[in-house]
Formats: sequence, C-alpha cells, structure tokens
Amino acid sequence: MKSIRFLILGIAILAAGGAAYLAMNLATPEPVQQVVVKQAPKIETVSVLVVSKDVPTGRNLTVDSLKWQEWPKNGINKGFITKKKSPNAIEEMAGAIARSTFYEGEPLREAKLVRSDRGYMSAILPAGRRAIATAISADTSAGGFILPNDRVDVIMTRRTKKGNKTFFITETILANVRVLAIDQTIEDKEGEKVVVGETATLELGPREAEILTVAQQMADRLTLALRSLEDADDSESKGAQHLLSGQDRKTRGNIRIIKFGSTREVLPKK
Repeated sequence: MKSIRFLILGIAILAAGGAAYLAMNLATPEPVQQVVVKQAPKIETVSVLVVSKDVPTGRNLTVDSLKWQEWPKNGINKGFITKKKSPNAIEEMAGAIARSTFYEGEPLREAKLVRSDRGYMSAILPAGRRAIATAISADTSAGGFILPNDRVDVIMTRRTKKGNKTFFITETILANVRVLAIDQTIEDKEGEKVVVGETATLELGPREAEILTVAQQMADRLTLALRSLEDADDSESKGAQHLLSGQDRKTRGNIRIIKFGSTREVLPKK
C-alpha cells in the first residue's frame, strides 16, 4: 500500500512540475522584433502660382482666383510662374483675360492669358483675321450643339425664278470656319428649358468676311453645318468668291478696264 501511495505522490509531483513549467513558458513574453523604417528623401518644392477656382474662357483673373501652391521642383515647367521670380505675381496677373479655360489647381501660364483693355475678342483674334457675327437659331445651327472653337461650314439657301417656276439654290459659301463665340440665351419651349444660340461670331479672313456679308443680303437662309473633329483643321478655304462679283460660279467674273486713270468693270460676253 505504501508503494502505491509513493507512486501516486510521485506522479502528482511530476504533474505539478509540468504544469508549473508550462505556466512559466506561457507567461514569458516573446521578444519584440524591432522594425527599422527608413525615412523617405525630402522632396524639394517650389511655390507656383495656380488658380484657386475654375476660370472660364474670356473671364478676367482676380486676386481671389489665384494662390501660391507648393510644386515639386523637378516637375516645374518653364512656363510656370514661381514666387521666387515673381513674388508680386498675384497682383500683377489680376485683370488678365483667360484665353482658354483654367481649372482649379492648374498652374498659371502667360501663353494662356491676354492682356488688353480693348476687349477679349479683339485680343484673341490672330493678325489678319476678322470677327463677324451672323444670326442663327436651333434649326440653322445643328440643333444648338455648335459651341465656341468648333469648325463649321456656312451654307446659303436662296430662291431664284425661271419663268413661272421658283427654284432653290443651295451652296456652301464658306468651309472649315472657326466659331469664336455663341450668344446663348435660355428659352422656355413647351415647359422644357433649353439652350439656344441667337448669334454666332465667326473667325474669318478679310475676303471671307466680305463673302459672308454679301450672303447675308442675298440669302433666304444661312445654315451652319458642324464639322467632325477629324475633318477640322486650321486651313483656310477661299469660299464662294463668285458672290463678290455678282456672277454665277461657272462664269469668269467681271472684267476690269483701267483707262486714263479711271477704272470701270464690264460683264464678259457669253
């Protein structure tokens, strides 16, 4: 009996020792691994003049629409305005006209500005070009979808009589013309608010301006046909030159005779 007791006591002591060993291991915290974080290199920045809110085309810049913003030095464009070179640029740029739209946060560039006290339109016109307006409506301007900087063809429709019959002649008098502006107003049509342009201002050469002026007097209707972006370019068309001489497009035009310092025009014989 005594041996059994000693055996049970030994087992109990071993069990208690094992439990104590396990408890000590569980209570010992695991060593903390130290993580070394390398500090990123500091990016050198420069104060750049940007717009603090959207500025549409043709609007004047104000002090409130400009601010200085830090910009990575390696991302500076030579056209940007920096505080180091122009510390008073905010005051100096106020009043300039936006040649094209600026968006919030966009750096200001002189190339997109116009400085003029004669108005925006005359300031943005390239040398040798003219701005001329013509009346339009939704049904003569691609349903009102023509916008500034689009390219259009100007189509003239006029009536002509031959005997007792009336015919309509339609021809494209100007092609690939840039639209400078659309005078847009809000009209209420059948309870729906729509935007309709009443006047389109076109960029033309001197000769083209004369053609359009004559066409406005001759035409029963002038229509603007919107061109695809793929068909639009900066090339200039000669337009309907025959309108200026009053001759049909198939004729050669008037003959100019200069005699003893006086000038007169005669029609060629058919």
